[in-house]
Amino acid sequence: MELVKGKNVLITGASRGIGKGIAQAFAQQGANVAFTYSSSAGPAQELEKELTALGVKAKAYQSNAADFESAQQLASAVLNEYGTIDVLINNAGITKDNLLMRISEEDFDKVIEVNLKSVFNMTKAVQRTMLKQRHGSLIHMSSVVGVKGNAGQSNYAASKAGIIGFSKSIALELGSRNIRSNVIAPGFIETEMTGKLPEDVVAQWRAGIPLKRGGSPDDVANACLFLASDLSTYITGQVLNVDGGMLT
Repeated sequence: MELVKGKNVLITGASRGIGKGIAQAFAQQGANVAFTYSSSAGPAQELEKELTALGVKAKAYQSNAADFESAQQLASAVLNEYGTIDVLINNAGITKDNLLMRISEEDFDKVIEVNLKSVFNMTKAVQRTMLKQRHGSLIHMSSVVGVKGNAGQSNYAASKAGIIGFSKSIALELGSRNIRSNVIAPGFIETEMTGKLPEDVVAQWRAGIPLKRGGSPDDVANACLFLASDLSTYITGQVLNVDGGMLT
């Protein structure tokens, strides 16, 4: 059974890492995929070819989700190409970690803008079409850091906690129109970025996880598939921790 066959999904920040894994999983399950990238044109084009080869429609868009007008233009372009947007996955995000005494105002503002304001921008951009359709699944990528906090990541934690509050509010606003809004909070997910960390640091992370391993992009993608599919039609306003038990 293809969980999302024929659905049109828009994913922000999908040229690599978790976003790429999500795009691949959705295409494998029969969804048509539109995804964004900021500057990695080469990897984005390669991913587009890979997804198209699976027999679905796929297209990469260079877009800045943190910019309101860019988000509006992206949604219009995707609607022109795909006709509908059934699923939005807000995955774009950055980190600029530092202790409060050292973090700059610029770095705080940038993380809030990219991680949190982008979710507002993109949700606002697709809201009208989902209201007309009277259906839609909004999936927002937070983090366990947004649930429990983390020293040296006050800006990141604030942005990811804000996503949770935003999503729960939107779930209340749009539920009567059959539009669901949920959050995924990944824990330690092993990607190209974590592959650059010293092995002893990674081992320490794994040791603190009840399942004794890091997660993979597939683990997050599978949670997205569930929340986008008809298996979760009575689930909205929730936070799904994909963390191997870190927050248990």
